Amino acid sequence: MQTTPLEEYPGLATLLGVPKLYFKREDLHKYGSHKGRSIPLMIDHYRKLRISKFAISSSGNAALSAVRHIKKINKEIKHKVSLDIFVGRGITEEKHETLRAECTDDTTTIKQVVRPLQALHIATKDGSAQSLRQSIDDTALIGYRALAKEIAEVENLDAIFIPTSSGTTAVGITDFFEKTPVHIHIVQTSMTHPISQVFDINIEESTSLADAIVDRVAHRKDALISLLESGQGFGWTISNNEIKDIYSLVKKSTGVSLSYNSLLSVAGVKRAISHGEVFNGSIVCLITGM
Repeated sequence: MQTTPLEEYPGLATLLGVPKLYFKREDLHKYGSHKGRSIPLMIDHYRKLRISKFAISSSGNAALSAVRHIKKINKEIKHKVSLDIFVGRGITEEKHETLRAECTDDTTTIKQVVRPLQALHIATKDGSAQSLRQSIDDTALIGYRALAKEIAEVENLDAIFIPTSSGTTAVGITDFFEKTPVHIHIVQTSMTHPISQVFDINIEESTSLADAIVDRVAHRKDALISLLESGQGFGWTISNNEIKDIYSLVKKSTGVSLSYNSLLSVAGVKRAISHGEVFNGSIVCLITGM
C-alpha cells in the first residue's frame, strides 16, 4: 500500500530522454513532506521512554511534521506533549506563516534565531528536552526504509533521485536497496553541497532557491558516500538556473507546480543525462515538500 502517490509522467520522461519517470509525492504526505516518515516515529519512540518535551531546529519540513504529530498526540492524552521549534532568520515568510498557523496552543512555540542548531543544542544539552535532530539519531532511518519499500514497487526500477541535506533520507533509502541493482543519486545545491561535491562540481552560489538544503556539516556524509560508491550511485550539484529551467519544464509538461526543493530531484535527472548518464529502466524522483 502506498502512503503517498506514485505518479508517472510519460511526457516529461520523453522530454528528459528516459524510459519512464515517476514522482513519489511526499509533498502530499499528511505531515507535509518526507519528514513525516521519520519525525513522528522518533517522537513515538521517545514517548515510550516517558519523554514529553521535544525540541527541533528546522528549515520548515521537519518542524511541520513535528508540530502536526504533537497536535495529534495531544488530542488523545491528558498530560500534554510540548515542542520548541527553532528556525533561522532566513526562513521564508510563507514557511514561517505555515508553521505559525499550525501552532494553535501553548504546547508548541516557534523561536526565530540566528543559529537554530546552536539554539537546539542549548535547549537540549541538560536533558530537559529531547532533540529531534535526524542526522545524529538512527531512529530516523527506520521511517525512510519504509518509504524505500513503497518505491521498490515500481516495475524495472533503475534509479532514485533524492534531494539531500543531512543525508538521513538518502542513507535510509540506500540501506534498503544495498543488495539490489537500483542506483541512488543524491542532489544538493550550488550553495550547500558537502556530499555532492565529492562527485560533481558546479558553480558556487551564496544563495539557493532550494532553501531546505542547509546542512553544511552532514554527519552522515562519510557513510552515505560509501554507500553511493559501493552501489554505483552518484551525487549532483544543482545551480539556481538549473532549478529555474526544470521548474518551467515540469510546469509546462505536467501542469504540476512543485516547490524548488522538490524539483531538485528532477533537476538532478536532467543534469545526469547532460553528463552522459544512461538509464535503461524506471526513474523515481522524490518530491519532498515545501
